[in-house]
Amino acid sequence: MAKEMGDYYDLSELPTVVFHGKKPIVYDGNRRIILGKIKHGFVNIPNEFSKVKIPDFPLEIPCNVCTEEIALKNVLRKHGDSGSWNPLERDTFLNEFMGESKSAFLLLEEKTGIISKNPSLNQGFVRNEIFSNENLKALGFFIQDESLNTVHNDEEAQEVLSDISKKITEKEITTRKCRGQVIQVLEPSTQRLIVQNKDKKTRPITLNHAHSENKSGINNEKSKNSEYKSENLDNKAPQFENLNNKTLRQSRRTPQKEAELFGGKLYLHSGETSDLYRDIVDLYSFYVDRNNKLSSTFSGLIRMSLRLLCETAAKEKTYLKLDNYLINNYAEAKNNLDQDARTTLSSQGVDEKKIVQLLHTGAHNYKSSSNIDQTIALSIIIGAILTITHGKG
Repeated sequence: MAKEMGDYYDLSELPTVVFHGKKPIVYDGNRRIILGKIKHGFVNIPNEFSKVKIPDFPLEIPCNVCTEEIALKNVLRKHGDSGSWNPLERDTFLNEFMGESKSAFLLLEEKTGIISKNPSLNQGFVRNEIFSNENLKALGFFIQDESLNTVHNDEEAQEVLSDISKKITEKEITTRKCRGQVIQVLEPSTQRLIVQNKDKKTRPITLNHAHSENKSGINNEKSKNSEYKSENLDNKAPQFENLNNKTLRQSRRTPQKEAELFGGKLYLHSGETSDLYRDIVDLYSFYVDRNNKLSSTFSGLIRMSLRLLCETAAKEKTYLKLDNYLINNYAEAKNNLDQDARTTLSSQGVDEKKIVQLLHTGAHNYKSSSNIDQTIALSIIIGAILTITHGKG
């Protein structure tokens, strides 16, 4: 957040605050407020972060002080309707704070834990198409009075859900592949099971007795006191086991892994775009291997090459302008990304309105073009766009 904010806090972005009695509660803007508290010594941070440059921050800042009703609407518009929340977070917010009934997607998570166990399922098209009421019925699951019932026993229900999860995780069902063919892509044994049980009586599903902890990132404590911290949804609280007087030892640190350009390997049709993509990947590998010997501006070459790649791709697809190519495919591309990738975009200020500007800036070798974290974020959404327009299969 400190990197994203830059040298100073922009006072045009106001935290949203609601007074509960005499106590001001921040509904939106918690991370910004925390940076200000760090800057002025109200909050201590571990020594390992002491070298992080905290932006200039005034001691007093204007806030958007309003009623809870308005605050919640503002939070929903900013996060729920912009794509910065994943579908499960949005459904949880609508249910807990806006009074809406639990969606099929939320009920499925509460009763089975399948989405938190398989983060690749937490996508818009999975929520809206694969786990729609209609498709859940076809799979043998029924929403009845905000309860999830099934014709399967627990073992069978687990088998069906595991199979469909595997097909989504392994991308046998995507927005471009086998779309709408939920039953057809399942294993023959799973299909036979669904047919075999279709006329059985329904029963409440009991796969997730421990799910009362609410794994969606918004806990019951927040629901009770309305201290809803929207910008911290990705910062899930760590889960602690009962120590039972055991002596525990810390695990060794996991070796740091370099972030992948384009979010991983792309499989593109042969042509100039594919060739250029592979050249950029090689350039990035060179940068990673020799980073300590190269100048701080070298990463700007990678940023510049991303614009060239997009221009080449747009030209091959007969788009008149680079802008049209990126903006016309942005929403679908973002929808295909997992939550970690979308969080990376958000944290680096990459969105549909800014992507063209960020690429133009990089091409002119401004200081920001050497921001390798932002360059990687740009490459992730560009990779998703290329997969739509130039991908195999």
